[in-house]
Amino acid sequence: MYESLVSVVMPSYNTAGTVEESIQSVLSQSYANWELIVVDDHSADATAEIIKRTAGRDPRVRLFINERNLGAAAARNRGIHEAAGDYIAFLDSDDLWHKDKLKNQLAFMQDNGADISYTATAYIKNGIRSNYVLRAEKKLTYKNLLKGNIMSCSSVMVTRDTMRRNLFPARVFRIHEDYAAWLLIVREKGFACGLDEPLLIYRMSGNSKSSGRTASAAMNYNAYRVTGYNFFLSFLFTLRYTKHSISKRYKIKAGARDARLLRS
Repeated sequence: MYESLVSVVMPSYNTAGTVEESIQSVLSQSYANWELIVVDDHSADATAEIIKRTAGRDPRVRLFINERNLGAAAARNRGIHEAAGDYIAFLDSDDLWHKDKLKNQLAFMQDNGADISYTATAYIKNGIRSNYVLRAEKKLTYKNLLKGNIMSCSSVMVTRDTMRRNLFPARVFRIHEDYAAWLLIVREKGFACGLDEPLLIYRMSGNSKSSGRTASAAMNYNAYRVTGYNFFLSFLFTLRYTKHSISKRYKIKAGARDARLLRS
């Protein structure tokens, strides 16, 4: 029986402290028919050297290095063009996967005839896992996705042909490129299938490009504009998204506090 090849695309940039653990979470997958395409975006630290050392353990890991820094969207798009798999899954170089992530999600997609899917998300910060989980809707409509992005990038799996028709917008300054891509795909397909299992462990950090609320709002606004909405609707959608985002972050932090209390 043919087992579909899954191409895992991982952009990396100055993540020497986390990239090895992220790659290890792919190496540890219970589903074995995958390739890992790591695109290093001209890191200034030891990220590329760590990836080379880790890649030497398994021929399924391939490393590509950009000659100059192009941004996460361009790095992911390069990985998509290099992908040979029937499906493409995304994993950022500071996030982690449950060992059954690929196996469970691929079976879920094939059982539901889905072209795009995502999973529930767990959160970890400073080594402490929050009790809060971002749940996945089994059938996430375009209308609901417009309200806020619950499709964590590192949880998404999509058919290769669908992804190649809807690449990440790489020429827009300060944008949530993954959200823009999911909006385009879900509008095309009608919905995304959500597997409500926390198979992604998202590493919380205050150093991400979207950590500031003002910057994040601007990035959401640009995502709506790229998707085709006018100034007025993009502004209204951004206000609604910001409210959703603040509520989510409060729940994550509250869950982390609860987790620390349980440990003490």
